Amino acid sequence: MGLFEQSQIPLNAAIKAMKLDQGAAAIMEQPERLLEVHIPVRMDDGTVQVFTGYRCQHSTVMGPAKGGVRYHQNVNADEVKTLAFWMTCKCAVAGLPYGGGKGGIIVDVTKLSERELEALTRGYIDKIAPFIGEKLDIPAPDMNTNAKIMGWMMDEYSKIKGQFEPGFITGKDLSLGGSLGRTAATGRGVVTAALEALKVRNIEAKGATCVVQGFGNVGSWTAKLAYDAGLKVVAISDVFGAICDEKGINPYKLAEYTARSKNHSVVGFEGAREITNEELLTMKVDVLFPCAMEGQITKENAAKVQAAILCEGANGPTTPDADTILHENNVLVVPDILANGGGVTVSYFEWVQNLYRYFWSEEEVIEKQTALMVKAFREVYALAGEYKVTMRVAAYIAALRRISVAMKFRGMY
Repeated sequence: MGLFEQSQIPLNAAIKAMKLDQGAAAIMEQPERLLEVHIPVRMDDGTVQVFTGYRCQHSTVMGPAKGGVRYHQNVNADEVKTLAFWMTCKCAVAGLPYGGGKGGIIVDVTKLSERELEALTRGYIDKIAPFIGEKLDIPAPDMNTNAKIMGWMMDEYSKIKGQFEPGFITGKDLSLGGSLGRTAATGRGVVTAALEALKVRNIEAKGATCVVQGFGNVGSWTAKLAYDAGLKVVAISDVFGAICDEKGINPYKLAEYTARSKNHSVVGFEGAREITNEELLTMKVDVLFPCAMEGQITKENAAKVQAAILCEGANGPTTPDADTILHENNVLVVPDILANGGGVTVSYFEWVQNLYRYFWSEEEVIEKQTALMVKAFREVYALAGEYKVTMRVAAYIAALRRISVAMKFRGMY
């Protein structure tokens, strides 16, 4: 079963539970547009390589498509289509006036020089420019893309349009209209969701134990902000390995260590012992934060998960089979389309600030983000009780409610 097919399982459960109109359900099942583009790049050695890229717009029913662009050798059309679908639902759950989009290029960025990377980035924008814009489709950073790459994209798009176009893209540097609070936004949202989950499980946040899978942007900020909230971080992993210290790990000191360690890995951090990734996922803790790749919690290991709460920082870390097992074992799963919506929420704030050319303080951004995340969590939790479904299915019900009303008033069914 492909990733997109897997993503439809909770959607179909939500459709059935809420008795959604067949017409609205049919519209949600496929993206509006899936582009495949081919980008020629003259390499440093004088040869020309042609790279394949994608941009998917799953829905523009609620507003412009919104979603990141990832650079990775394993990018494919099915993955991009699935991620765009999740963005549609994520934006709707958060109550944002967006639909879902996603993009990607099949490339190993470690094999490109900076000049080659810039040429590839500008070539990608040249190919998709007719289909993007601040009122059409708004890209953002994702895996292996960052503020510098967003700056190249904004510059290229501005040249094509003949005017300054900061609002067509988010995740930019502050000098180009980026928003304060954006760097930590996804991790902040994950922790906000986890704190709400601890409340409903009657677990005191101060001293609650947690583990974090992944120490990239999302994982590192999740660990730092969980630590700031009083949680004890007892294990952290990255692609090179995992470390554990039952007395607690200071993520800020760990970040200082990874900045200078071999491969920038968490492995070898003083005072912590090495464990396997599998051991990390199955530790007896209050909160498990999977913040790495999709498909980490599966039917093979779900029964071993001992966390009271699983709060998804990554997209799709839990397979449908694993979801069933976790539910049967009374593990409260806070789904990705709710938990990791903090990033797109602050991207929305960046877009609004660009439209108005008026910028907020970091305190204002954090306050507004937290309010939206708490509201979304409580709505989804209430729907889970009302329909007697998991929080994942309830999150899709929340999304479908908003989207189907917009479809109805637009005369789409």
